[in-house]
Amino acid sequence: MLKVMNLYFNYNDTRVLEGIVANVEKGRVLSIVGPNGTGKTTLLKCIAGILKPAAGTVVIDGHDADGMARRELAKHLGYVPQSMPVRFPATVFETVLAGRRPYIAWRPSRDDLERTAEIIEEMNLADLAMRDIDQLSGGQAQKVLLARALAQDTLYLLLDEPTSNLDLRHELEMLEVIITLAKRKDMGVLMAMHDLNLSARFSDTILMLYQGKIFCSGKPSEAMTPENIREVYGVEAAVRQENGYLQIQPLRCADLSPSRGNRIPPYVKDQED
Repeated sequence: MLKVMNLYFNYNDTRVLEGIVANVEKGRVLSIVGPNGTGKTTLLKCIAGILKPAAGTVVIDGHDADGMARRELAKHLGYVPQSMPVRFPATVFETVLAGRRPYIAWRPSRDDLERTAEIIEEMNLADLAMRDIDQLSGGQAQKVLLARALAQDTLYLLLDEPTSNLDLRHELEMLEVIITLAKRKDMGVLMAMHDLNLSARFSDTILMLYQGKIFCSGKPSEAMTPENIREVYGVEAAVRQENGYLQIQPLRCADLSPSRGNRIPPYVKDQED
């Protein structure tokens, strides 16, 4: 199990994360949701060892992640950012092969090459295998980043907005691949997600953040209630089961809700006077 224990993080003097506690079990998917700026990406980077927490511990199957060498940590955690930070002259095959780095001593073995080819097939990237990475669309590059992380053969996968550059069809395809691999390979998945409907459909557990703290956590039906969505997002929403899935339909901004009345701001009243 991947455990996040009482984690804090500051940017300079600003507290960004406070007292975060989370457990990610193998074979299950936990999605982090919350408004922009609430610390979702920061939390993933702290878990991945990219950022150093001010306090708290990340424990991977009983081992403190802070005491693990980078190569060993990469065998346990795969991190997929929202986008490729820098495009570089390499093919898709070479980029995915780079995910095998924790296992390569001097040069890639036959097993490394075969594993890379297998993942490229699984991700439906075979037609792009010899194309340069800098020639890909944002959505294609996102799939390559996921393939590179899968090549690490990790126990846990950290995904930052994995569907951010994808159209509707490829959003579903990406998440179905992630879920299928998580179940088949008994891999724990922690995703930062923007879309509440996709989060509800593809997650076992929801962790809802608000202003750097845990607002609530639980099954999608427990966490994604109209009351919680109103408090965290400031949005009135209808939540219902439809076609076997939880559906969240935003209705209006909460501060424009009829229940709050037609409040006229003071500066408007001044104009009327």
